[in-house]
Amino acid sequence: MYLHIGEDTLVRDKDIIGIFDMDTSTVNKATRDYLKKAEKDKKVIYVNYDLPKCFVVTDKNVFVSPINTGTLNKRAK
Repeated sequence: MYLHIGEDTLVRDKDIIGIFDMDTSTVNKATRDYLKKAEKDKKVIYVNYDLPKCFVVTDKNVFVSPINTGTLNKRAK
């Protein structure tokens, strides 16, 4: 099964490790450091450049999405 995370981007649900809210999770320094390292390693993929609301961590990449975490969780079920 695939999860549509915005624009033309689909992610296999088996590959998803977590879906995180951008506002609440980036308060933690460890999360910010993780995202900076992923960006440096060129593993961050922006679904589009609208206001980011969440990021989806997979086994290979981090997708930054403009879709709310609640919406993605409903789509995943």
